[in-house]
Amino acid sequence: MKAIKLTLLVALASLLFPSCGGHTATSYNKVDTIALAPCPTFVADSAFQYIKDQCAFGPRITGSKESLKCAQYIEEKFQQFGAKVSTHESYVVIYDGTRLPCRNIIASLNPDNPNRILLCAHWDSRPWADNDPNPKNHKKPVLAANDGASGVAVMLELCRIMQQHPIHTGIDFVCFDAEDMGTPRWAEDDINHEDTWCLGSRNWAQWAANEKNYTARFGILFDMVGGRGNTFAREMISMQYAAPVVDLLWHLAHQIGYGHYFPMKDGGFLIDDHVNVNKICRIPSLDIVPYYEDGPSSFGPTWHTVDDTLENIDPNVLEAVGQSVAQLLYNDDAE
Repeated sequence: MKAIKLTLLVALASLLFPSCGGHTATSYNKVDTIALAPCPTFVADSAFQYIKDQCAFGPRITGSKESLKCAQYIEEKFQQFGAKVSTHESYVVIYDGTRLPCRNIIASLNPDNPNRILLCAHWDSRPWADNDPNPKNHKKPVLAANDGASGVAVMLELCRIMQQHPIHTGIDFVCFDAEDMGTPRWAEDDINHEDTWCLGSRNWAQWAANEKNYTARFGILFDMVGGRGNTFAREMISMQYAAPVVDLLWHLAHQIGYGHYFPMKDGGFLIDDHVNVNKICRIPSLDIVPYYEDGPSSFGPTWHTVDDTLENIDPNVLEAVGQSVAQLLYNDDAE
């Protein structure tokens, strides 16, 4: 995932998106509160354990044996929580021409319901800690507790509580591979390398749109949603494509007590998996991703460093994200 300065054209999909809770982006801003549907508790300790379990395999680099073992773990957990699990297998070619197997994991609740919502995250680890302050670490792999494992962990916990408190809407959890194989800094040149990122989601989106005719009313991408000190500004490509659901989620987060984590401010424009979902599948999708105005990176101090470890995960951040999204989903299901 990479920050960009490019402003994309406003997508027509955001104009067609049916807003959650019966509010449009404009009308919602005039409403003080939203009636809250009954919503189960998101258990942050469970999500933390799922991060720990993924990290126990070591870095989950696309095509590695550790990656395969972790994929089996993720698939088994989703199945344990009542989801129908399948995979989308393909190959990706990374920045240096290397061809690697790519495994996207798809877990579905209520698979026969055409009324669907997409939740997604990437599950691979970056092979190179190329943003580490110590140059000696630049070719070491990243454990990716936050940048990868946290998003999958939030989805697993959401799936678990939905098994215990059934939801009627169709929910698809998609774990993207090969998100973080983008050109390392030490190999960059004057060529634009934006298309070396988010390879798994690009393959999935092309397959889902062209072969499966897949559609969903909206999508939510979880990226780095457990880091200590994280707050989540409104990412700007999300605002272009899915402003109504961004508006609703941020307001719900404030209403249920997590406003500190979801400040009402705008972030940057990002190359992330939601771009492929928006542009190829035409599913209006938002990105929950940290935004730091100060520091070595706008994504936080551990981004693409060897310090992206369990010690730098905050269960309070996991709870804020998971509970806020759960409230949105259960509110939507009650409509």
